[in-house]
Amino acid sequence: MKKTRKPCLPAPWYPRDPVELMNFLDPFARIEPAGDIPAAVAPHAGWRYSGVPAAKAAAALAAEPADTVAVIGGHLPGGAKPLFAMEDSCLTPLGEMEIDAELRDLVKDSLDGQEDVWADNTVEVLLPIVKRFFPAAKLLWARFPAELSSFEAGKTLAKAALSLGRRVKVLGSTDLTHYGSAYGFSPRGSGPGALEWVKTVNDRRFIEAVIDGNPRDILDRAERERAACSAGAVLGALGFAEETAGKNRPAGRLLDYRTSADLTGDPGDSFVGYMAFLFWNDFR
Repeated sequence: MKKTRKPCLPAPWYPRDPVELMNFLDPFARIEPAGDIPAAVAPHAGWRYSGVPAAKAAAALAAEPADTVAVIGGHLPGGAKPLFAMEDSCLTPLGEMEIDAELRDLVKDSLDGQEDVWADNTVEVLLPIVKRFFPAAKLLWARFPAELSSFEAGKTLAKAALSLGRRVKVLGSTDLTHYGSAYGFSPRGSGPGALEWVKTVNDRRFIEAVIDGNPRDILDRAERERAACSAGAVLGALGFAEETAGKNRPAGRLLDYRTSADLTGDPGDSFVGYMAFLFWNDFR
């Protein structure tokens, strides 16, 4: 009997009406193709805050078609097992996405992964966006832990895709610094000075590590400096991009950056950073 994974997030996270979804996403389909982009990184907050950078990342990733899109989430600490959706499909407001069971099982077995039985925003909130820009593609739902092994897991995914003859794209999922009393992290107090520090120092240092493609620095800045909540997803996307690039190291580009305070116009006490990031092999 077919098993379908249904949405678990409440409606404020993203629209449930297909017309509203398409009206939001369609303008991003006009973004000019940017070259051979095997992987990207998108944020995973409610669309009110992070929908624009997430749509930009997915639209750029869709410059070339894919048989399967792997959405790699996080929210897993170091030492956790990689998690995979074991259903046959995932339901989105724009229709079902069939899960690529053959690819999933090959990667899951290689990584000694487990079934993802929890409700989690890091993957679900991106699925309607992926469905819009890859309407015919299958899905791989995965979550990787915040440890260096996730970089190698991305490489394992690339090798598995090659062995099956799959055209696979990867969308990694992370938000950046969670700042303020709501998150128990206020090293620069509150107000405009704290927001400036997050933008120009804490988030910037993490973004620079991703641009440099250094897995250890990415993990260190995410964990020690609390600059990202799902480093494993970024490491998985980077590992996949490196493996598909062969002898050439993939380049990185920051496509979009903003904070929740940019939307509200007031940093207040607590806010979060978001980025859209691309890895590419042949940027034009």
